[in-house]
Amino acid sequence: MKTLIICLVFYLSSPSFTQDSVYITFQIIAENVEPGEHIFISGNNIKLGGWHPGMVKLSKVNDSTWTISLSFIEGDELEFKFTKGKWDNEALNPDGTVPSNHLFEVVNDSILTFRVSHWKDRSNTTVAGQITGKVEYITDVTYPGLEPRDVIIWLPPSYDSMQTKTYPVLYMHDGQNIFDPLTSSFNVDWQLDETADSLIKAGEIEEIIIVGIYNTFNRYAEYSPNDTGYLYMKFIVEELKPMIDRNYRTKQGREFTATGGASMGGLISLMLAWEHSETFSMAACLSPAFLYRNFNYVSTVSEYEGNKKPIKLYIDNGEDALDNILQPGIDLMLEALKNKGYIHGEDLIWFKDENAVHSESAWAERSWRFLKLFFGKE
Repeated sequence: MKTLIICLVFYLSSPSFTQDSVYITFQIIAENVEPGEHIFISGNNIKLGGWHPGMVKLSKVNDSTWTISLSFIEGDELEFKFTKGKWDNEALNPDGTVPSNHLFEVVNDSILTFRVSHWKDRSNTTVAGQITGKVEYITDVTYPGLEPRDVIIWLPPSYDSMQTKTYPVLYMHDGQNIFDPLTSSFNVDWQLDETADSLIKAGEIEEIIIVGIYNTFNRYAEYSPNDTGYLYMKFIVEELKPMIDRNYRTKQGREFTATGGASMGGLISLMLAWEHSETFSMAACLSPAFLYRNFNYVSTVSEYEGNKKPIKLYIDNGEDALDNILQPGIDLMLEALKNKGYIHGEDLIWFKDENAVHSESAWAERSWRFLKLFFGKE
């Protein structure tokens, strides 16, 4: 991470702090902030806005300094960025590039100070990608116990012209990030539409339908091995897939149905295929968080004693700070899967993209791999 942390101070005690609360003060020293503009922090914790770019505003101290103090639980692992309210004006690295997430583990009361000299709206940074092909939307899809969400459906080139043809389906998590840079969390999308369209037209993969399931502010819980995560999977299997099958010309069998995602989305993709192999036969897990924070899905796979699941798995990762944190869990999961009879190169593929960062642009560069693995023509 190139943005500079210039100081870190620990406070020993405060009479107002509870035993479980740890207070983190974020202080920003910033340039190129116009009068009337504000600075926000956005991150993976609900107190950081759940990645909403304009929800958690810092207080202005003077013309160059902004600050906010928030309480967390000891052991929380934070990921965050800074914006001026939108992803198209997020803080950049000193060289003008889009940064990876800041990472910080909550241990003691701390003051974190960052210096920001460049913002995306005052740089030459452009939004990558655009929607290629035809997409349709289903808005405000509800399910008891879950937050409402939108769903985007990408239709293959022949969908309108070949009225009797049916298509395999790929269900992707973090759906707002896969096609459209304008809805993507960081203004950079997976460009899965461009990649699929190119592979289809080159005759390298079958035509497919891609369903993008939007995340919500409760993303962490919905993509985790807990009650909310299992409810999210039930929603997909019992509500969303039947809805898609009713309204679109799909090949409905498990052998034609795949799922995929990255980071926490990579975890829930494996969970969905593992727990519902009667519905899904393939899962793409990019930079997956199999063993992270307070959960461990490796143990679930290791302790399974039933028949081998009839699924094909694609797993990959990069080598930046966050992917290195996830690497031990990936290694252990690969070992657990091999112990269950999965064979590398057949029904288990792992690829390491050295020097790749934990980001949409990196996943965009690797997405062709699982598309060809799952839907490639013989």
